[in-house]
Amino acid sequence: MIDQETIQRIMDATRIEEVIGEFVSMKRRGTNFVGCCPFHNEKTPSFSVSPAKGIYKCFGCGESGTAVSFLMKHEHYTYPEALRWLAKKYNIAVVEEELSDEQKERNSERDALFHVSEFAQKYFASLLYEDEMGSAVGLGYFHSRGLSDSVIKAFGLGYCLDQWDAFTRYARSNGYSDNVLQKTGLTIFKDDGKQYDRFRARVMFPIYSVSGRVLGFSGRILSKEKQAAKYVNSPDSEIFSKSHILYGLFQAKNAITRQDKCYLVEGNIDVISMFQSGVENTVASCGTSLTIEQVRLIRRYTKNVTVLYDGDAAGIKAAFRAVNMLFEEGLHVRVVLFPDGEDPDSYAQKYGSTQLQQYLKENESNFILFKTKVLAQDIKGDPIRKAEVLGDIVRTIALVPDLMERTEYVTQCASLLRIPEETLQNELAKTLNRKLYDSLNHKSDPGDKDLAESGAQGAESGERGAESGERKAESGGRKAESGALGAETVVPFTLNPAQSQERKIVSLLLNYGSETLDFEAKDNDGRPFIEKYTVAQVVVGELLDDQITFEDPVCQLIFNEYAKRINDGESTVNPQVFVTGGDERVRETAIAMMMTDYHVSDKWKDKLIHVPLPQERLHSDVEESLMTLKLKKLDIKIDEIDRQFAYLADNDEKLMLMAEKMRLVKLRQQLGTALYRVFS
Repeated sequence: MIDQETIQRIMDATRIEEVIGEFVSMKRRGTNFVGCCPFHNEKTPSFSVSPAKGIYKCFGCGESGTAVSFLMKHEHYTYPEALRWLAKKYNIAVVEEELSDEQKERNSERDALFHVSEFAQKYFASLLYEDEMGSAVGLGYFHSRGLSDSVIKAFGLGYCLDQWDAFTRYARSNGYSDNVLQKTGLTIFKDDGKQYDRFRARVMFPIYSVSGRVLGFSGRILSKEKQAAKYVNSPDSEIFSKSHILYGLFQAKNAITRQDKCYLVEGNIDVISMFQSGVENTVASCGTSLTIEQVRLIRRYTKNVTVLYDGDAAGIKAAFRAVNMLFEEGLHVRVVLFPDGEDPDSYAQKYGSTQLQQYLKENESNFILFKTKVLAQDIKGDPIRKAEVLGDIVRTIALVPDLMERTEYVTQCASLLRIPEETLQNELAKTLNRKLYDSLNHKSDPGDKDLAESGAQGAESGERGAESGERKAESGGRKAESGALGAETVVPFTLNPAQSQERKIVSLLLNYGSETLDFEAKDNDGRPFIEKYTVAQVVVGELLDDQITFEDPVCQLIFNEYAKRINDGESTVNPQVFVTGGDERVRETAIAMMMTDYHVSDKWKDKLIHVPLPQERLHSDVEESLMTLKLKKLDIKIDEIDRQFAYLADNDEKLMLMAEKMRLVKLRQQLGTALYRVFS
């Protein structure tokens, strides 16, 4: 329902690096930006964003598109929702027509879940300031925890009245169905037909997506009912999965990226207190033990994590449990323990923001060294306990993917444990070898009783799943060996020489089609002058004159669009028509060809050596590419003649074919000579 003029204003204002930078930590590399892909698990950045072309592409998983398609994929927005998000970011007014009843009915259930969650957040937040009970109980509680009104509003905090169905009745009166209230978990419906508000008599902590959409809630009870849970979270739904979300990430992401560091705490109040104390780069797991998905969320923004836990024995054990996953994902981990009985919230309230920040700086320790010191105190001359500690430390060091880091840890931990460095190094080597052996899908007997467990093992080690094990068991009992990734042997797809050159031509059109080339010509009086043509005009004209078609169907589709527009009088084609077009094959091919990041290192300049840019050699590149394609096509035709010749019996037909072959060979020689001149 957004008109085309508004859409165009939105697209003109959008800067893709700013949009994706809201969700992915990126660094400039040449003319592009690179980071770890948010669509698949990776440790080495292969996700590239081109500001000049307004596109992104992951060279690991193949995902690609524009700022709009990124929001649709990453945030699960519809096309209009992605446009509205961009309009809000760039302060562009969007005038929309009222939806009809029929159009409202067509809205997806997912949209309805988002809408009722946002509606609920606004309702709960309003009660803090507009309802007598909400102000006395809810707002009074937050103020008692030392939270300011500005921070309360920044996190969207609220209160659910101590009434059975106050919210449910209000939501129904505003048109929300029992179906969406039940699926979001805001209302609990009983078999006897009764219903009640899940979060009644609780202060409310809305849980946001990275882009700021309300996904669910965490509610804390204020009464002292022994049977009631202290915290209640929204149940998992189509839009909410607490194991995939970090509390406070929406508010913290910019600070995490800016400071290249994330503080990880245990509770919601800890996050908010840290934020209010100026430590804005703080997040917490949403009422769960830390999950691998949450770790990967952090890794999108930084590789540096400091874990904050209570200083008692339970807090230390919790830190030990949480950190292994952080190491496995390649993060650099530090730890801060607060004095016994304190947590980030209580410490901030007692000593203030300045002393809290100072405490964090002065008490931050490398986690592995911290763990070694803590466990070393527990040895007390017991050789059995010392061996257990050694094994524990070695298993943690083995999780560190970087060789140099592991080597340094071995040196320092050996000193702390007072054992020879070689002993620790040998134990580490054994552990790494066992890990490697376990990760590889080594030869196994299909009749082995453990084969049925291969699915569960594969989920942890990346090996084949249970189904592949069953298939091997059924295939005659033969043994099979596959790689650690569990992938079957795949013969890579290769292009023939002509198709490779076709892609080179199309790449020139997409990247340099609007560039102009100078050609010498003479007027009617024989005087020389310069004619200017775009690369697109030259390429299209040459190939149409020679009636050359493409074997690659996607390249042919792209070329056809150029040919149509050039014949209609245009000088080029905006490559964005392929990026935003409906044909997925065309879109992916176009983006892959456009995602180039050619830049000249400053080292050449320092050595006073000029390295020509692609634009400087564009004229010869176009000539060479066109002639090479023509040569490839001639080779194909000559080969075809040779194949036909073997099956002909008629001498006249043979003579005609021979004459055609000689003509093509002569043309090929001429092209070869011209091509040599281009190279020379």
